[in-house]
Formats: sequence, structure tokens, C-alpha cells
Amino acid sequence: MMNDIEKLSGLRVGFAVCGSFCTFSKAFETLSVLKEAGCDITPIMSFNAYSLDTRFGTAQENAARMFEITGKTVLHDIPSVEPIGPKRMFDVMVVAPCTSNTLAKLSVGITDTPVCMAVKSHLRNQKPVVIAVSTNDGLSASAKNIGTLRNYKNYYFVPLAQDDYIKKPFSLVADFTKIPQTIVEALDGRQIQPSIF
Repeated sequence: MMNDIEKLSGLRVGFAVCGSFCTFSKAFETLSVLKEAGCDITPIMSFNAYSLDTRFGTAQENAARMFEITGKTVLHDIPSVEPIGPKRMFDVMVVAPCTSNTLAKLSVGITDTPVCMAVKSHLRNQKPVVIAVSTNDGLSASAKNIGTLRNYKNYYFVPLAQDDYIKKPFSLVADFTKIPQTIVEALDGRQIQPSIF
């Protein structure tokens, strides 16, 4: 029986990052794992992820890192991601990190950002979207949006947990090391379990 990493070889993956900058290093580590596993990865960045400098790196450094890992130019505007669905570009779309803003927009079908449009375009082919949540309000304002997306077809969540229950009691962050396994399960139409730990 093939292990999870072997099952990833040859997969066409759209990998989108949103502006939860504190998890970018984890996202880049995951990108490297997927690339080493043989995935063909197209990087996508939200407007904020692509344009803002933070203490976690400049916008230019972060985009360059994604290019370095994947060998592909980052898609960062709506016109560049709209063809994803019509061209059937990906087998799976990963959004990691997925912020509360993107969760909210996806839950009600708003597509005014590159990441939201990429997901919408990809979903027209009824293929999986893997969500790795990173938000300080996951157990408050964003809880309903997580619940809504959990009930939509083709959305699969990377296992998540409170990351600092004392200082940030409402914060939830996905375990980025479980993204490869979540992808494998999602391709078979299954939500990885346990989804909350």
C-alpha cells in the first residue's frame, strides 16, 4: 500500500496563501514537502499577502520564496486566477493559511480577491479545496464560517486547535504538517479525522 507522500506524486496543486503572516514559515515548509513529493504546484497569494511587508518578511521576500520552492511565478490578481476552472488547472486547491476574512468571503460566495476567485474557479470542476485555518477569532466571529464551509461539498479542513488558549482564547490554527495527509483524504472524498485536537 502506498504511503501518503507517494500518493501525492504528480498531483497538480494550487497553493494559496492569505495574510496570516505568522504562519508563512509553516506554509513554506509545507510547500517544500509537497514539491519534494512530486507535486506540480502553482503559487497564489492574496492581495495582502503579496503586497504587505511585516516582521515576518517583506512582500518581495515572501513571493520570491514561493517562486524559489515551486519554480513558478506567483498568481496575485483576479485575472490571472480566473482561468483556473475553465482550464482545469488543479487536482486540489490548498488555502494555507486561510484567514478569517477569506473564510467569511468563501462562506457567502464573495470573490473579490485572488484567493477567493481561485477557489471559486477551481470549485466549478467539483474538486477538493483544503483549508488550513489561521485566525484569532476561530472560536468567536469566524466559528460560524468554519461551520458553514464544513457543510459545503468539496471543502476539507486541515486538523486545527487552539494555539494559545490563555493569551488568545478564541484563536485557532491548523497543523500545517497534516496538509499532505488532508490532501490525500480529500481526494478520496473524506475529511481527515480527528479534525479538531
